[in-house]
Formats: sequence, C-alpha cells, structure tokens
Amino acid sequence: MGSENCVLVLPASVRDKLWPHLFPGDDDEHGAVIAAGIARSSRGLRLLAREVFLAKDGLDYIPGKRGYRMLRADFIREKVLYCRDRGLAYIAIHNHGGISSVGFSPDDMASHERGYPALLDVSRGLPVGALVVARRAVAGDIWIARHNRLELDETRIVGATTERLYAHPPAAHSGRAARYDRQARLFGDRGQDLLSKAKVGIIGAGGVGSLISEQLAHLGVGWLVVADPDRIDITNLPRVVGSTRRDARTWLTEEVRPEWVRRLGARLAAKKVFIARRVARTANPRIRFDALPQDFTYAEVAREFVDCDYLFLAADSMQARLVFNAIVHQYLIPGVQVGAKIRVSESTGDVLDVFSVSRPVTPDSGCLWCNGLISAERLQQEAATKAEREAQNYLNEPEVTAPSVITLNSAAVGHAVNDFLFAFTGLARSSATTEYVRVRPLDRSVSFDQPRADADCLECGLGDGSRRATGDGVSLPTRE
Repeated sequence: MGSENCVLVLPASVRDKLWPHLFPGDDDEHGAVIAAGIARSSRGLRLLAREVFLAKDGLDYIPGKRGYRMLRADFIREKVLYCRDRGLAYIAIHNHGGISSVGFSPDDMASHERGYPALLDVSRGLPVGALVVARRAVAGDIWIARHNRLELDETRIVGATTERLYAHPPAAHSGRAARYDRQARLFGDRGQDLLSKAKVGIIGAGGVGSLISEQLAHLGVGWLVVADPDRIDITNLPRVVGSTRRDARTWLTEEVRPEWVRRLGARLAAKKVFIARRVARTANPRIRFDALPQDFTYAEVAREFVDCDYLFLAADSMQARLVFNAIVHQYLIPGVQVGAKIRVSESTGDVLDVFSVSRPVTPDSGCLWCNGLISAERLQQEAATKAEREAQNYLNEPEVTAPSVITLNSAAVGHAVNDFLFAFTGLARSSATTEYVRVRPLDRSVSFDQPRADADCLECGLGDGSRRATGDGVSLPTRE
C-alpha cells in the first residue's frame, strides 16, 4: 500500500441514497458504484463523490464465481467508461455486516488483484477502487497505478454536520492540553484534535475576517490560510482586530501632511493579513498561518484554498463570491458567507436597514447563484476598468463609503464560527439546518431564510456539465 493520505468525501445526499440501498433490513449484501471527482494536493488524494449508481439485485449484482456476490461485468465496464469519459474515479461498493468496524474479505482482495490492473487500463490511468461498508464504518482499497494502491484513511460525509467514518474506531485521545481544557469539555479530546489538524481558509482579513481569524486561532485550529490584498488605514482601526496606529502609519497620513507624504504613508501601512497573522500567533504560537497579501480571485491564490476543510467568505466582491461558490461545490468543501450591511438613504441620511448575516453554503444546500447572491451585472462592473465603468455610466454617482461597525461584524462572526465548530466536530444534531441567519438590531429580530437549490444549476446541480464534485477536472472561474 502507498503512503499518500486518501480521503473520500460524500455529500449527505449521496449517503442518504446509498445507505438505504445497502442496508434495506434484509441482512444481505448489495452493491453500487460511485463516480468521484479527483483532487490532489500536498495533503494527499481526495475523491469527491459526484454520482452514485445503485446495482439492481439479480441483474447488476449477481452471485459470484469465487466470492458470495459480484457486480456484473457489463455493469462494471459501462460505469468505468462513464467515469473515464468524464475524468472521474470509479469506485465499486458492497456492504458487510457489523456496525463500527469493517474490512475486505480475502476473496474481496483477491478479486481486486485480478481485476483492477485491467480496469486501470480501461480508465486510462484514472483511479479505480472499492469500498466495503458497514453501518458506521468504511474501508477502501484505491488503485492509482498498477503497483500503487492506497488504503482509504477517512470517509467524510458533509452536510449540516460532518460525520467521519473509518475502517475501525479511531484510538481514544488523552492528555488534553491544559489551555484547551474548558472547550474540550464540550468538543471532547477527539473534537479538539480535529480542530488542531484542520486547515481553514478565510477570504478577507478586514473587519469580519480579522474576527474570524482571531477566534479560530484561540480555538486551536491548526492551520489558517488567509488572503487579502489591502493595507490597513486609520478608518479600519475601530474594526480590524489587533490593528494599531503604528500599522496605519497615522503620523504620515494625517490631513495636515502634504499629499505625497500621505501617499507614502498609505504605501507603508501594514497589510491586513500580516496583522491577522500577528494576532493569531499571539493566541496560538503553534499555528500555521499562510498569509497571502493578494487577491483571492486570482488563480494562483484561489488554488491555496482548494484543499481546505472549511471556508469563510469575509469579502463582499461579486468575484470573490463567484470563486468561493465554485470551490465549495467543485471540491465539496463546506463554507459560510459572513457579513453585515447598513443601508442609508442617500438623500436624507436616514438609516433604512441594519443586519448581520451568516449564510452556510454546503454541497447540498443550494449555491449563491441559486439564491440570487451573485449578480451578473456586478460581476461585469467589477471586471471593467474605471474608464470603462465611467463610459457605461456606472460611476454617475460619487462613491459612497458604506458604514461598518465592529459589533455588527461580531454578531455575524459569532453565528458563523459556532456553526463551523458544531458541524466540524460532529456535535451538530442530525436535525440541524443550513438556513441563513439574519439578525436585525433595529427591531431586535432574528430571521431565517431557507436556501434554494436548482437541480439544473451548473454550479451545484447534478446535470451533465455542472461543476459539482469535479475536483481538479474543471478550471475555477478565477482571473489569470
């Protein structure tokens, strides 16, 4: 077996289709095939379940020649070719009895060694493999070359909560760090260990992103990757956690200074991501913090986020929403869009609306396109140069600086980070929803919006040509 880490990610909708087929209550063996996208990074191989094909008993899943049962040869060939033509991995599945432990039989392993080298030829080198499933356990034998096969390390089921299945129950953790004692009493030693090994991406390090980064560092998340191209200025200081007047070079940017001195001060001001890194390392000296002082929407930056375990979108450009939305569904990475909004009348200055919002985005919950949260018109505006925007009358009105208050940001961040914690550690109940949360302080109200999902959506839908679970097989909608 190879040493590369190997993880299978199942959207909850795939699990909900597959498990009743495998465990209908007859204590018998059943079969299926998963077509999975492929994603490779320094963290290993991830297989992303896109489609599941249920084998019909007696027709597609028949008595075996050497073992108990097997998939019919024509069914196997049809599905391998289907996967090959779409750049997907082929994974055959059957079930065994048991609850929390499972493993392949000697007959199973012998059949793999007879058949999978030939299947690799048919798939033209795309991974092929097998899973054996118990009710709460999964083992896998994944072939990535004739003489290179991987044992499945983890199966991750992603929905409103995250469930992790292994071939055998993971070893109990002991000796919790004293600094995390109080929160580990809630999440457990296992939950704290999961946080310490998590890689979490934060898009934006301003008023919202800096709060997220600080909280995750305090919670013991082991690896943060944060992107933001902007430098701090004096107007950011009331909202960006840990920022100082020294960071903003305020002695150079005061109104009394000549214009060239103020420009120099602005160029010398600290990048927001470096302030966030300083704050995070103060909270957790052992944290790995990848500070990217660049625009997330560029290809080389977005690629740093595609192997994260969770994403926080704390930037409000349409292009950032577009790329975040694509990564969530292309790589089956749960995430959340976080922000606060203050609407003020341009004519009177009256406050019209104030709200903080936390919008979970998971592979099954419907995407930002489906819910009208990405504007094609604004994408076009953002792609245009200033001269082009002026020519198209996009800048008829003077630019208005939006109000922003740290407490509103904090309300949104509190909801979003709590959702991450309870979902990622598996504490969230099966009845948990992925509804959007909106808090309005003007009338002290809280409302919930049920996200919509369009089955034909080219981002999150299941139709041919959709981005869903395609992994490295499809380009992200980034700027080059």
